[in-house]
Amino acid sequence: MTSLIVVHPKFDGVWPFAADALHARWQAEGPTEFLRLPADETRPLGDVVTDPGQVTRMVVLGVPVMETCVAKFSALREVACQEAYSDSAGELFAARGVTVYRQNSEGFWGQSVAEYALALTLCALRRIPQMHHQILTNQSPWNYRPADGVGLAGQRGQQYGDDSRFTNGTVAGKRIRIVSAGNIGSRYASFVKMLGADVAVWDPYAAEPAFHRAGSRREFHLDRLVQNAEIFVPMLPLTDSTRGVVTADHIRALPTGCLVVLATRANICDMPTLRERVLADELSLAADVFDVEPLPLDDPLLGRDNVVHSPHNAGRTIHANQQWAAALADQFRPR
Repeated sequence: MTSLIVVHPKFDGVWPFAADALHARWQAEGPTEFLRLPADETRPLGDVVTDPGQVTRMVVLGVPVMETCVAKFSALREVACQEAYSDSAGELFAARGVTVYRQNSEGFWGQSVAEYALALTLCALRRIPQMHHQILTNQSPWNYRPADGVGLAGQRGQQYGDDSRFTNGTVAGKRIRIVSAGNIGSRYASFVKMLGADVAVWDPYAAEPAFHRAGSRREFHLDRLVQNAEIFVPMLPLTDSTRGVVTADHIRALPTGCLVVLATRANICDMPTLRERVLADELSLAADVFDVEPLPLDDPLLGRDNVVHSPHNAGRTIHANQQWAAALADQFRPR
């Protein structure tokens, strides 16, 4: 039996640690050939593997597979092919009786995104990025005394740097309202529940156990979910059916001062209305995803006291890469 992993750098550009994690996994089970192609390699799979007739199981990452390639792998029994988001290579092998495995889930980045969303929440509640940025150039944030030296109830005071206009302070006790009880949403719900939040979730597609595992209350109506949210977290993937599912009316119904956290896809919300309320200082925003990416440098959301922003990097941790590899490797037969 010969095991082979073939990877092109264009795959490494998307999942930079996954191929090596997969190689380490297979190598621990037995000898595995690992072929990383040069960046300028354009030949199809059958032309870059020197002895294809000896390969019995294989993973092909970012390398084109032509119909003429398939016949060369005469001993092949199992294969997984990752060529963009196409299944065409797998279909070619399946037509010849080879068992084909596919990535059937996006669960490999669920933990990374959920933890990042929690970090965005904490950063927005306490204005951590704003404070970090300000003290690089001046010392005024260190001075918590009122301008006239007289303390005023509800105003800035000793070690109090939060913005009282918006949801702030601790997660504990906050009414956190989440859209999605899926892979990411349920994890995030469990985190904030553990920290003491009052958590309710709307997801018409999730089974009842998803809500129980997260320790959240199931809300059956999105219209009701938004009414008393202190922190609102829409976490659905973006599909034809979820685009704009959080409507302008839902955004307008959020209480003034509510914090909105975006960590999956922005366009599940009516972004013009969300932008309008954030720019009017009616809502605060913590976002890793936006309606326009990358954000133009003159985008009015940038640099605001009520916005925490990062450049769409919540999901791709080393852990997520390792999970990607494990989810694929687990499907192959044991050696």
